[in-house]
Amino acid sequence: QICNQHNAEAPNLEQVFHRMAQTEPNLDHDVSWFLLPSYWAKMVVALISFLCFANSYDGDFVFDDSEAIINNKDLRAETPLGDLWHHDFWGSKLSSNTSHKSYRPLTVLTFRINYLFAGGFYPVGFHVINIILHCTISVLMVDVFSILLGGLQFSNKGRRLNLAPKTSLLAALLFAVHPVHTECVAGIVGRADLLCALFFLLSFLGYCKAFRENKEGHNFSIFWVLVSVILGAVAMLCKEQGITILGLNAVFDALVINKLNVLELIQKLLHKDKSLENAGLLRKGLLFRITLLMSGGASILYIRWRIMGTGPPAFTEVDNPASFADSLFVRAINYNYYYSLNAWLLLCPWWLCFDWSMGCIPLIKSVSDWRIIALAALWFCLIGLICQALCSEDSHKRRILTLGLGFLIIPFLPASNLFFRVGFVIAERVIYLPSIGYCILFTYGFSLLSKQAKKKKILAVAVLGILLINVMRCALRSSQWRSEEQLFRSALSVCPLNAKVHYNVGKNLADKGNQSAAIKYYREAVRLNPKYVHAMNNLGNILKERNELQEAEELLSLAVQIQPDFAAAWMNLGIVQNSLRRFEEAEQSYWTAIKHRKKYPDCYYNLGRLYADLNRHIDALNAWRNATVLKPEHSLAWNNMIILLDNTGNLAQAEAVGREALGLIPNDHSLMFSLANVLGKSQKYKESEALFLKAIKANPNAASYHGNLAVLYHRWGNLDLAKKHYEVSLKLDPMAPGTKENYNLLRRKLEQLQKKGG
Repeated sequence: QICNQHNAEAPNLEQVFHRMAQTEPNLDHDVSWFLLPSYWAKMVVALISFLCFANSYDGDFVFDDSEAIINNKDLRAETPLGDLWHHDFWGSKLSSNTSHKSYRPLTVLTFRINYLFAGGFYPVGFHVINIILHCTISVLMVDVFSILLGGLQFSNKGRRLNLAPKTSLLAALLFAVHPVHTECVAGIVGRADLLCALFFLLSFLGYCKAFRENKEGHNFSIFWVLVSVILGAVAMLCKEQGITILGLNAVFDALVINKLNVLELIQKLLHKDKSLENAGLLRKGLLFRITLLMSGGASILYIRWRIMGTGPPAFTEVDNPASFADSLFVRAINYNYYYSLNAWLLLCPWWLCFDWSMGCIPLIKSVSDWRIIALAALWFCLIGLICQALCSEDSHKRRILTLGLGFLIIPFLPASNLFFRVGFVIAERVIYLPSIGYCILFTYGFSLLSKQAKKKKILAVAVLGILLINVMRCALRSSQWRSEEQLFRSALSVCPLNAKVHYNVGKNLADKGNQSAAIKYYREAVRLNPKYVHAMNNLGNILKERNELQEAEELLSLAVQIQPDFAAAWMNLGIVQNSLRRFEEAEQSYWTAIKHRKKYPDCYYNLGRLYADLNRHIDALNAWRNATVLKPEHSLAWNNMIILLDNTGNLAQAEAVGREALGLIPNDHSLMFSLANVLGKSQKYKESEALFLKAIKANPNAASYHGNLAVLYHRWGNLDLAKKHYEVSLKLDPMAPGTKENYNLLRRKLEQLQKKGG
């Protein structure tokens, strides 16, 4: 599949490459930097990129990892593989109104493989793969930067030559150690960006192979162009940004392969010059290749659109407040301010945060806001670079600046809010690919300074210092990503106005049992964002547990008033109302929760408890049965059914339910205990004893287990064993209800037997 058409007026590509090497200046000429063979350069880059993030290998699942991995049913073996192609990144159906429409099935597939090989949710394997991926990408960057900075030329044997070994090594090192990449590498969810970047680069390198000289001497290989399109599609199936490589391949083709002068072309178009062919636009093969790229891209996007459905993703104002602003002026100003902050993170990646939403960056609403300076600075720099990229007489400068700007801007476009609303204000992970453009521009600037500087070594030492600082910053930031506590607390100084930061710190403290400290952070989250319903819900839960029911009810009522379909808040409100003995209101709240979330086993469980308190036994059993149908491993619901049937004298039915429950959850010691009680009352002593002993083996410190086993032995007539287990029970819990009385009865009986025997 080789294109053998030839244009007599277009120079042979071999001659183009040869002339490129002859006439274009070499960036490495004036640069004082390490000159290493290609193999050693790649080894150095791999080693340093590994050192930057190695300390994240044994980190926990943090932040979004819980939803994307632990709670994602698509990772489990029982979920058919085909479902991955119909679900979003978080495991929800793409057709659902709540889906974020993030379609990344190949990334989810790698998570699933990780889960299967590890035999469960063990984060080490997930982290190791992320580190390996970043090292691999960094190594590939040596080849990519050698092309972008030095041009594309092949030897007589068809081997690509590295015409910029020093600057390509420097640029690859800058990429490998950039601290803004920490979220992608140390956060497991960042694998989407890593896999996307891997296939993005492979697509670019594949496209370059299309112009490798071959025996027939043809101009380019259609096969490699198609391979590049396919790899671009694979990149998009890892993350949406991947599709942008097709546009960058077209830009590279025009600028490097065909040496197109964009300004000259624009002038000729404006003047309707008939010599456009000489400008390079109609050179043989260029339009054909760009047509292939555009057709492939359009087909990929159409298939993606059909799979996703026509509905846009559902985001809220707190996710991206600027996109909800009524004024076009306010939206435009704030979008541009976000761009300037992204640029600043590339230039000075010191203030990093896991989340930039919820008031972290207040909206600019007036031109008198001093932050307008950041916009002016951004566009001053961009316009200056664009002018140089278009108007410079130096073709080498035009090419490098245009490629640098292209790799900086084009991969960022899906996150720019220009085409559709995104669900974040700033996300460090989306700068992973655009940082390629930053590294090109930084390296080119360094080469220009080196050309002018008299003491080149001092300049090289300064750059080496920047690299060293970045390595230390990466190591520090990676350690912060190792646990949620460190990650969330690290954000307090960066985004003190971010309600989500305070919420997450509070949630982490609550999970560790520190309720008093958690309350403080939840209150601050609600103060910063008075409509933060999740903070209200969690704060209400803690207050409920501390028996501060009045305030808990107020918070939960406000939460459901702000968000009427918030099922969890409705259920928690029902629990509080039940505790306040307002049973009718509680029942109504539970049913409202179920209306908004049809499959809600915990709510059915709590509804069953309400009915049990009201002695509506049939309704209670039905509610708990619904809970176990929706969630077969719902141990509490099974237990309550067994206990209620036992207490109402339905021993046969209680036994049947207990056996059914143990069949589904065979290692649950609480179910063993409940069924053992039923069997003991049914005088099935041997089977009851076996279950009691099994429950005690699983949980040896449960006083009630020993106490009830003692009662069984007492009934059975095994008095010595009964005495032993009564004593163990009292040792574990001296206040165990009924145990002391039963033990005293047994002692009196033993004393009577001894007297008779005497």
